[in-house]
Amino acid sequence: MLESGGGERDSEVSLETVNSTLRSSMSSESNCSTSFSRLSFDLLPASPENLSLKPHRSSDFAYTAFHRKNALTFRDFQLLRRIGAGDIGTVYLCRLRNGNNQFENRNGEEEEDPCCLYAMKVVDKDVVALKKKAERAETERKILKMLDHPFLPTLYAEFEASHFSCIVMEFCSGGDLHSLRHKHPHNRFPLSTARFYAAEVLVALEYLHMLGIIYRDLKPENVLVRSDGHIMLSDFDLSLCSHAIPAVESSDCLQDPSALSYTRSRSFATPFSCFPNRLFRSRKVQTLQPNRLFVAEPVSARSCSFVGTHEYVSPEVAAGQSHGNAVDWWSFGIFIYELIYGRTPYASPSKEATLRNIVKKPLTFPTATPSSTLELHARDLISGLLNKDPARRLGSQRGAADVKKHPFFKGLNLALIRMLTPPEVPGSRRTKTSSLYHVKGGYNNNSSRRQQSTASFDFYF
Repeated sequence: MLESGGGERDSEVSLETVNSTLRSSMSSESNCSTSFSRLSFDLLPASPENLSLKPHRSSDFAYTAFHRKNALTFRDFQLLRRIGAGDIGTVYLCRLRNGNNQFENRNGEEEEDPCCLYAMKVVDKDVVALKKKAERAETERKILKMLDHPFLPTLYAEFEASHFSCIVMEFCSGGDLHSLRHKHPHNRFPLSTARFYAAEVLVALEYLHMLGIIYRDLKPENVLVRSDGHIMLSDFDLSLCSHAIPAVESSDCLQDPSALSYTRSRSFATPFSCFPNRLFRSRKVQTLQPNRLFVAEPVSARSCSFVGTHEYVSPEVAAGQSHGNAVDWWSFGIFIYELIYGRTPYASPSKEATLRNIVKKPLTFPTATPSSTLELHARDLISGLLNKDPARRLGSQRGAADVKKHPFFKGLNLALIRMLTPPEVPGSRRTKTSSLYHVKGGYNNNSSRRQQSTASFDFYF
């Protein structure tokens, strides 16, 4: 029996509930021992100099604004509207109070710079505890504190308010790839666009696996688009935390794990491949062989948790077997297939039939022959990623180091992909904001049509 994660109504935290509870906590500050100081950081140190540093956000105004403040509480934020709800929490658009980032446009309407807006995920700890999903919420919090990458979320602040747990992250104004895909003809991206998004997701997965994190819930709905057009993965409550040992390997090694010759070293060539040798004084760095690859894949991770989204789970998960890092590379293949062809390859009217297809049905494509060389490469990549045998699946042994070498990504400088202009840029237009007290509904409503079919589930045994 599967436990569906699509129960949005049960997990949604209404604005009235949040604010009434918080006002009650504030009013009792002087009369009870549980003062409003409980709403300040419980897990993060209060002083700005002790906050976890995020080098990739050092020049980001939205991030540095938090370092100019002392211990933050709920009173430091103004909620604007609800922008999403998931299985363990509700997400609100918010901004720092007294940020002086508002202005009036020519119509006299109040607007705000999108870079000064934030997303606050509010988790009702009592509800999560009743649903026995407190561990999931804690896993996501733990992972967010670890991340510092341009294609992954930045945790700006975390605090507790009454029985609510709040985390503040960056806000992505471009929606998600699922809703964006539905704006294109036949609900699919052009090949070049799909390749760009796949490349950025690949780089993000490489970083996660380097940290020993297996994502386990990759799908277009979880790939958000920032205002600059680049992507950001979201939702890590189903992720598995493990360990990965970074190593430098020869690119000539076979896929057979017994043939891999690991060379553990602190100096590796791949991260420096985009820079000329003259930039490095170390002769050791300059003389590293060009066929050496940086590999950091949690190949030893194992889990028996039945988690994921039905159309994206791997055959080993669908069959009820244990799984490891290879599940992310399977879902990456499904992800690319959907971006290009507008649907997933094993989808059926029922979830049970979808799982049967994943285990038994051979992979097919909409047409017998590809329309271009790039599509030919895409099909070859998808076929390698959707190998039903996890031991033979592309990426299962050396992760992104092998996937990045595929001809589908030829010509893309993956090390500098964040410097490229994305195929679609939401723009630097100002965002009209309204108080949550008056606005209902919210963000990514285009996903509602597939809310049930793409709901994540988890079942532990």
